[in-house]
Amino acid sequence: MMDKRFLCCGILLAAGQGKRFDPSGRQHKLLQVLPSGQNVVSASARNLQQVFPRSWAVLADQSSTIQSSLQALNFPTYFCADAALGMAHSLRTGIEQLPVDADAFVIALADMPFVSVQTLMAIRDSLAKGADIVVPVYLGQRGNPVGFSRKHLPDLHSLHGDRGARQLLQTQSVTEIEVDDPGILQDIDRPEDLSIDNEC
Repeated sequence: MMDKRFLCCGILLAAGQGKRFDPSGRQHKLLQVLPSGQNVVSASARNLQQVFPRSWAVLADQSSTIQSSLQALNFPTYFCADAALGMAHSLRTGIEQLPVDADAFVIALADMPFVSVQTLMAIRDSLAKGADIVVPVYLGQRGNPVGFSRKHLPDLHSLHGDRGARQLLQTQSVTEIEVDDPGILQDIDRPEDLSIDNEC
């Protein structure tokens, strides 16, 4: 049985510009409505919140409609003034909010609303059993989100630019967990991605 004292938090990165979705910038991909009726960022946040009650999002703009969507879910938000410099800056802002008693955390991407709750639970449980880095795998391909034990905080704090956490996945020991979840590979990059059939 999982140790009830184990605390794993969820960090939702939602500070990207989404320019591939709409180069004009008029339609932010995180605010687009999915077949479920939720917008992208709300669906991603709800999934994370179900498994990790201690979760929060990192945004680039304090006055954004994205923040309003998350506030409606009582989902805390923090802001990264340097978000435009790359994902590593948003990531650092996110991990700076970790409580001192957090044992581990999961880094999720706000434009991946199709990740299943079961996958998030499997990542959490693997971390609770002692894994240091956990990556879900579907049909042989690694996806997101990724879980980390707090021992990797110094490494993540040292990242710069748009490298994100990928560098650690290439240089550190990683626990891969097989999941029956195509959602770990499906992000929202183009308008047609909004209607992905997650059962395929």
